[in-house]
Amino acid sequence: MMRWIVFAVMTALMLGGCGGSGSLSDLRQFVKNADKLPHGKIPPLPEVQPYQPFQYTAFDIPNPFEPRKVETPKTAGSKLKPDLNRRREPLEAYALETLKMVGTLERDNKMYALVLAPDHNLFYVTAGNYIGQNFGRITQITDSEIKLKELVQDSSGDWTQRASALQLIDTNKTVAKK
Repeated sequence: MMRWIVFAVMTALMLGGCGGSGSLSDLRQFVKNADKLPHGKIPPLPEVQPYQPFQYTAFDIPNPFEPRKVETPKTAGSKLKPDLNRRREPLEAYALETLKMVGTLERDNKMYALVLAPDHNLFYVTAGNYIGQNFGRITQITDSEIKLKELVQDSSGDWTQRASALQLIDTNKTVAKK
């Protein structure tokens, strides 16, 4: 029973705190004066235009995401291209800049060159062997260099031939190692 009395008293106090006209007088005054405040005009909504579908008519122009080959009179008849079906030789796995010519030898009137690979394997090559990653074919071996012809693609996608050489390194020089 005591609980009910405490509950009734608490409820009466809470409801009594909500009543009171003095605290809302400023709000009532604002509502009375709200009609006298200047009113702005809301602009009308823009007129909705009907949907116009886009007709794509560029089916006959070249795709900008595919490489294009520009035909020039100089390269239009070019028949150079590497033989991609032949078996690769071991020195074609290395870039030409990483290979070193370290010597030559002659056997049965045929000149051979000794080439050192970056992994310290030693190979001997002769004219006609392939070397480097640009389809380089050895054309001549002298006491001081290996001459070769490489096939590279130019900017238009055609294969062109360029001459390269691998010079004999001086093995008498000592290199200080750290």
